[in-house]
Amino acid sequence: MSSSYERYKRQRAAKDIARENISRKKGNKFFTNLKLFVLTTTALFLAGFTAFNLYLSSLPPIENLEDFKPNIVTKFYSQDGEVIKTFTAYSYDKVELGNVPDELKKALIATEDKNFYKHGGYDIFGIIRSSIQNVIARHAVQGASTLTQQLARILFLSNERTLTRKIKEIEVAARIEKTISKDQILEMYLNNVYLGAGAYGVSAAAKIYFNKKLNQLTLPELALIAGLPQAPSVYNPYNNKDLAIQRRNQVLKRMLTMKYITQDEYDKAIQADVKLSSVPQIYTTNKAPYFSDYVVKEMQKLGFDETDIIHGGYKVITTLDSKAQEAANESILKNMKSWGLTNKSQQAAVFSFSPIDGRILVYAGGKNYGESQYDRVTQSIRPPGSSFKPIVYAAAMEKGITPNDLIDDSPITIGNWSPHNSSHKYRGKIPVYKALMISSNTCAARIIQEVGIRSVIQLARVLGITTPIEYDYTISLGSNGVKMFEFVRAYGAFANGGYIVQPYAIERIEDSRGRVLYRAGKTKSSHQLSLKTAAEMTAMMKTVIISGTGTAANIGKPAAGKTGTTDDNKDAYFVGYTPDIVTGVWVGDDNNKKINGLYGGTIPAKIWKDVMTVATRDLGSKDFDYPEIELENYSGGFGNARVIGDDENPSNDGEVVKPTEETPADTETQTEGSTPQPTTQNTTPETPSEPVKPKTTNAPVPKPTAKVAPIPMAIPESVR
Repeated sequence: MSSSYERYKRQRAAKDIARENISRKKGNKFFTNLKLFVLTTTALFLAGFTAFNLYLSSLPPIENLEDFKPNIVTKFYSQDGEVIKTFTAYSYDKVELGNVPDELKKALIATEDKNFYKHGGYDIFGIIRSSIQNVIARHAVQGASTLTQQLARILFLSNERTLTRKIKEIEVAARIEKTISKDQILEMYLNNVYLGAGAYGVSAAAKIYFNKKLNQLTLPELALIAGLPQAPSVYNPYNNKDLAIQRRNQVLKRMLTMKYITQDEYDKAIQADVKLSSVPQIYTTNKAPYFSDYVVKEMQKLGFDETDIIHGGYKVITTLDSKAQEAANESILKNMKSWGLTNKSQQAAVFSFSPIDGRILVYAGGKNYGESQYDRVTQSIRPPGSSFKPIVYAAAMEKGITPNDLIDDSPITIGNWSPHNSSHKYRGKIPVYKALMISSNTCAARIIQEVGIRSVIQLARVLGITTPIEYDYTISLGSNGVKMFEFVRAYGAFANGGYIVQPYAIERIEDSRGRVLYRAGKTKSSHQLSLKTAAEMTAMMKTVIISGTGTAANIGKPAAGKTGTTDDNKDAYFVGYTPDIVTGVWVGDDNNKKINGLYGGTIPAKIWKDVMTVATRDLGSKDFDYPEIELENYSGGFGNARVIGDDENPSNDGEVVKPTEETPADTETQTEGSTPQPTTQNTTPETPSEPVKPKTTNAPVPKPTAKVAPIPMAIPESVR
């Protein structure tokens, strides 16, 4: 028994040893294969790297490189073939390297290419490092182009983002390094790099941004310029001063890390304010500068970066109507001057587009691009005053109220809010369409009380207004700020049978060889209003231009629109449309100051008329293709007409509340059939202003049970 057990133990031990040997062999084989793979891959990489280096070292130098000057010919065209912007060297002042401050050279090297004086035109380890970072982040977070590669791209290459282009970039950079010295490369780069605001080269940037010679700039000013090549428009201090300062401080931090400056110099520099030249020098042909900036942003959405756009030699066909744009530019300057609005903060903006296909036709973000590049079409948020009322009335139309229903134009109190009309003038029971025509505030308050705050906010959202809207009855008078771009787009639903389209600016992009790189697709739209509501709102807003507050906008063709003026005459709007074109005009003060005599029916209506007269020149006088809406005048009595708010008035309890002296007036200033006359800034208006923010501190208003999410807008193929 014992010998059998011993034999079993020996056999079991032998099996365990055999199994362990097999596992060890398998493990050894795996690690052997892994080691072989790593060695093979490394060998192949080194062989490829060596071969690539041998190839680059065999390349010939570039002839006459010292005399090379880039041919920058990217152009933007209007839809009618006019050149509206040429990306040429606005300012090209060549500067010798010896006259460039050392701090600028060091700032640029520290920021863009710390190994500039060590590599042969390309930094292979930098490429590997950035590639790893980009793979980890799953998008481009770090570049690897040396200063020589950037110069190669500026001087010789297209700007397509492909591996082939990158290889060519390295190839040309290697040839440049064989042709001229490092100092010559740096000098050529400093003279040719685009630095925003029309500046090619550091000397031009010094003049445009600071109105100084290059050798007069301070350390923080030099650091700001050195931070611009990465994204000139993003870090342009005229466009965004805060971002420019952040980028400048990053450059200063790099200089400190590389011991180019001391801690004391760094501490003082990051505290310095940016004092820009009062008027940037614009040296380019630019007939629509605000629009051109918008086109650049659209191109960036399509995948072009700013360097691509500036140096690519592209032909960009836009949607702009050059004649209507010229009319807008001239009308803004003429009317603002005639009304005495000459201060830099007193501005105007115009935005016009086709509600059918979304083409942007006119785009002016201010009265003088040289004085201010701030775009009041897309960036500014200002209250629209009574021009918001059509959205309130449209919500009522969607709920079954009609233009011929009656509404009581008399004092009303909702909670602690008692809006009243201009000069405390009330007309009793009037048709709904007339309430909008004369811009009655008390009627607008009764309408929103009838249909509910939520309905108005929901409609504003589906029409594309994304700015915050208070859950408050005062929104019926336009108390909340809107972006002009979104607000004018919303009016497109009234012009196009309830359909909303997304405005776009680019029809086609061609490269320097004429190849089409991009073509706008058919614009998609979304149906947000019923045809009946669009027809009713258009019929009502026609009366505004014919005999209401907007008579100064009458162009002698079928058109509809609405005026708007805010508290203390700080903002004035006119937004109107024909069957083919929607145009909005805003006039106000950037510093939110009162402008005496300013109303929606004055300067904005006049500018609108000037623009639309030209914009509709070839469109004839066709009327809206809507069902006929008959507006009754009730001259023989009201009969059995429905009266809005007669059945129930929970907030007012049927009481007639006499307005107090503290109650702000809020209505359009022009009486029926009147024509606005010019006034100077210091003239006191005969008619009270149209405030849009009544006192509502303690007013009990309904609270929303849930936030209303905006319905996404339809995005055209052209900007997807």
